Amino acid sequence: MSLTSAYQHKLAEKLTILNDRGQGVLIRMYNIKKNRNQGIERSCLQETCSDPKSKPPFLLEKSMESSVKYINKKFPNIDVRNSTQHLGPVHREKAEIIRFLTNYYQSFVDVMEFRDHVYELLNTIDACQCHFDINLNFDFTRSYLDLIVTYTSVILLLSRIEDRRILIGMYNCAHEMLHGHGDPSFARLGQMVLEYDHPLKKLTEEFGPHTKAVSGALLSLHFLFVRRNQGAEQWRSAQLLSLISTPPAMINPANSDTMACEYLSVEVMERWIIIGFLLCHGCLNSNSQCQKLWKLCLQGSLYITLIREDVLQVHKVTEDLFSSLKGYGKRVADIKESKEHVIANSGQFHCQRRQFLRMAVKELESVLADEPGLLGPKALFAFMALSFIRDEVTWLVRHTENVTKTKTPEDYADSSIAELLFLLEEIRSLVRRHIRVIQQYHLQYLARFDALVLSDIIQNLSVCPEEESIIMSSFVSTLSSLNLKQVDNGEKFEFSGLRLDWFRLQAYTSVAKAPLHLHENPDLAKVMNLIVFHSRMLDSVEKLLVETSDLSTFCFHLRIFEKMFAMTLEEPTMLRYAIAFPLICAHFVHCTHEMCPEEYTHLKNHGLHHCNSFLEELAKQTSNCVLEICAEQRNLSEQLLPKHCATTISKAKNKKTMKQRQTPRKGEPERDKPGAESHRKNRSIVTNMDKLHLNLTELALTMNHVFSFSVFGHTVFPAEYLSSHLEARLNRYLESLLRQASSGTIILSPAMQAFVSLPREGEQNFSAEEFSDISEMRALAELLGPYGMKFLSENLMWHVTSQIVELKKLVVENMDILVQIRSNFSKPELMASLLPQLTGAENVLKRMTIIGVILSFRAMAQEGLREVFSSHCPFLMGPIECLKEFVTPDTDIKVTLSIFELASAAGVGCDIDPALVAAIANLKADTSSPEEEYKVACLLLIFLAVSLPLLATDPSSFYSIEKDGYNNNIHCLTKAIIQVSAALFTLYNKNIETHLKEFLVVASVSILQLGQETDKLKTRNRESISLLMRLVVEESSFLTLDMLESCFPYVLLRNAYREVSRAFHLNRVPASTH
Repeated sequence: MSLTSAYQHKLAEKLTILNDRGQGVLIRMYNIKKNRNQGIERSCLQETCSDPKSKPPFLLEKSMESSVKYINKKFPNIDVRNSTQHLGPVHREKAEIIRFLTNYYQSFVDVMEFRDHVYELLNTIDACQCHFDINLNFDFTRSYLDLIVTYTSVILLLSRIEDRRILIGMYNCAHEMLHGHGDPSFARLGQMVLEYDHPLKKLTEEFGPHTKAVSGALLSLHFLFVRRNQGAEQWRSAQLLSLISTPPAMINPANSDTMACEYLSVEVMERWIIIGFLLCHGCLNSNSQCQKLWKLCLQGSLYITLIREDVLQVHKVTEDLFSSLKGYGKRVADIKESKEHVIANSGQFHCQRRQFLRMAVKELESVLADEPGLLGPKALFAFMALSFIRDEVTWLVRHTENVTKTKTPEDYADSSIAELLFLLEEIRSLVRRHIRVIQQYHLQYLARFDALVLSDIIQNLSVCPEEESIIMSSFVSTLSSLNLKQVDNGEKFEFSGLRLDWFRLQAYTSVAKAPLHLHENPDLAKVMNLIVFHSRMLDSVEKLLVETSDLSTFCFHLRIFEKMFAMTLEEPTMLRYAIAFPLICAHFVHCTHEMCPEEYTHLKNHGLHHCNSFLEELAKQTSNCVLEICAEQRNLSEQLLPKHCATTISKAKNKKTMKQRQTPRKGEPERDKPGAESHRKNRSIVTNMDKLHLNLTELALTMNHVFSFSVFGHTVFPAEYLSSHLEARLNRYLESLLRQASSGTIILSPAMQAFVSLPREGEQNFSAEEFSDISEMRALAELLGPYGMKFLSENLMWHVTSQIVELKKLVVENMDILVQIRSNFSKPELMASLLPQLTGAENVLKRMTIIGVILSFRAMAQEGLREVFSSHCPFLMGPIECLKEFVTPDTDIKVTLSIFELASAAGVGCDIDPALVAAIANLKADTSSPEEEYKVACLLLIFLAVSLPLLATDPSSFYSIEKDGYNNNIHCLTKAIIQVSAALFTLYNKNIETHLKEFLVVASVSILQLGQETDKLKTRNRESISLLMRLVVEESSFLTLDMLESCFPYVLLRNAYREVSRAFHLNRVPASTH
């Protein structure tokens, strides 16, 4: 065939298009197989990648059984017109059948058309007598072998679709019933399906004429395949992937005559060799080199991948085929021998390689992380490392999945696999992070070295046709025009045209009658292979990362993926690498293909689901570890309690007796003294606390390894998962704390700025102050962060609003009486008759106290946040506080709330709580109008004011000077009254000060009327209750002491303080005397 014909045949373009098309057809066959073979094979994605709507319901109908059996039996010669007895159900459902089976049928037609194009191209390549050599025309050879493997995989998957005849035959029957004639493609399609009932037998017949080209391409792999199949000891001797083994050569560029071969997947080569010699087996008996390569490949794997989790059982399939052929007895013996070798040795062989890669790649990653500039000259090492790791991981995955019975199960389990996955992600991250370094280095390499060398080679060519000359001249001009400013300006590079031209040139120079033969000019091939790699470092780094390190195979081996994750969690030393599992979920996006767009949603759901479940489990483990450490610390703290020293004191007192009694009594265990856990004879002794701290350190490292990453376009923040778990656990602690505060077992002590436990007989002493003081609030803010504190605030506000809803109900129930009280609060006689009519006054006070406790805790948490924020961002705190000071009563309320929201987020206290305003505003509105709501708010304050005297009857309402509060937490009422009033009247756009003055007046009158009360029980703590008036004024920025003086004389407050102080000291005297 002439050179002109080689140009016209466009071999490079056809190989590119057909390989991509073949992948799409292969994925469609895979999905049809998974849809239809439900009872035969179970897939990890069967319930997800197979759309339930795409499953034909009519095939499940009992009436259709006879038609299905008839079509399957008569296929492809189905007489539609004379078989109404058998095909009646098909006729009734013909429209539905066409609608459901069109996609299936067209996919089978795609297979047939793909086969036609493949055979046409393979025949053309044979006619051109193309020369294939992976070391010279890499792209041409790789594409040729890929096409053969893809085509074979399509045919094998087609033959594995159990009801392919039914799907094709039923569609054609329905088509003929609907249109009066069968589908035009059916005759050829039916014949193709029959031919491939025994696919390998037919394929070997078809590929007989292509044996020379295929075997030639495979033999060019021999040296490379032998080198890439070396064991760990050989790798170690060669110091593979080591940058520091020869320090003087550290900055020398890592080059090779066959750059792309260095990171070519061994799994891909295995697939080429196994399937290639399976189809063209004739050369195995005639060519010893072919036989050696084939036997070496048979000793590598028990299974090779066809597509996703569909595999070819290498030895069984090959043995079955060769056993049916004459003269292949020796080859069958070779197969059996190789299988025994794989079973006996491959597990340990790959285990040792994984161990080597863990050490070698860790060293490589450390050096590159420390000196990222080395990624320029040593970029090849990074991609080699990624490819080697990926090969070992995929080998382990497919064998773990498929090898079910083995005497050495440990060969297919690796508890340290997480470290390898982590290193793979680290290398990927380094390459992405320092992409500009890589680009700057290789741009200069292309412009200042490659272009000059290529120009010299072109000038020294003895023969150079016009077409080739034009292509190569364009290479030189393109490379010479590059400059560093393009990288500095962030220019996007595009060299796909150059690489396609080189692919074309490989095709032109590989045909038999080409004037310029590539195998006669190896220097041209070497420099162009180098240029292709360097160009990919400028525009295709991400694609190269996918090519060398994509682990989307886990999407179809989810059981193995989850098992590996579970093993990692059980191994403490591997915990720091566990983040690799959610990171790998981001690889699943590379499974998609434009010919099967319906898969995207299902793959996306799987990727996000598993990423989420892995991070949730890690967060759960971390939070559990934190709480276990807390419990352990509490146990250690409890050992210091005075009650535990009784035994020691007793022993000291009875020292003589103890000496006489050398051995302790039975049932009397020897108790270790506090601190004994820290005494160790040597460092190998590990306590439970040591283990917990180690686990927490490892888990904290993994949760904080990356700030964020993307999975199918969703940005994932790992630390947020931990925050949410800790928030949930700490909210339970919070609710427990506040519940005890509400029940009176814990009180807020303003003097100590903490919640304090009240000792009770017969109950375990819980020191609330240890969990709620200033330092604990700071720690809480540090732990939760600003978003966590916001979540905490929202949680607290939910509790507050639930109480407000109940308070409103109580106001509505007493509305008529409260309206009268509001108008007549200064008339003692009338008030005496109205007050007894109120119901639920104690309930109002109780609920308002609960609100006060919650808001007090929030204020303490906000103070902790303010201190932490000031420490972390002092340059922000100043402007925020300054901005808050500019707010005046005349400022627009929306602006005021916006500023207050900013200040609140930084922990700065505000006159109006924006979170409380927002929470109340979000309450579900009932049928009442805004005017009625405002009226309820006003009456709520009246209700509270007239109910305050009831507190005097409670023995716990005594004001404690020591704690600066009350044992029933009623001092928290003041914060509740002020903040709830400010939020409500801000919401209703009313004057806050006016309504608080009204409350102050009504409350003063109510408390002053206690002086006329004759019942001593009702006035038991009158002085203590009077002090609430001053606390209300101190709490509010809207009220002043002058306002209080006008309605409640200060002399009464002074007398009240004196009486309270006198009573407090009198109560302490008996205890002191005793």
